[in-house]
Amino acid sequence: MPQNVILQGPSPWGFRLSGGIDFNQPLIITRITPGSKASAANLCPGDVIIAIDGLGTENMTHNDAQERIKAATHQLCLKIER
Repeated sequence: MPQNVILQGPSPWGFRLSGGIDFNQPLIITRITPGSKASAANLCPGDVIIAIDGLGTENMTHNDAQERIKAATHQLCLKIER
């Protein structure tokens, strides 16, 4: 069941991402920095990001996702599937 996670800004958010339509894979969190905002929000390696700030990720390239995450300054809203 999808859940929304809101990280309060500014960056760094504290997670690494892999995948994207250009890799023919979903966008997946691969690493969480201990003590980071992502860690405090209980994000986990293996979580699939299905939306970034309300925009679905099914057609996003890896770079599109990175740019969208970088553009978030005050908060980052992720919809994840665990």
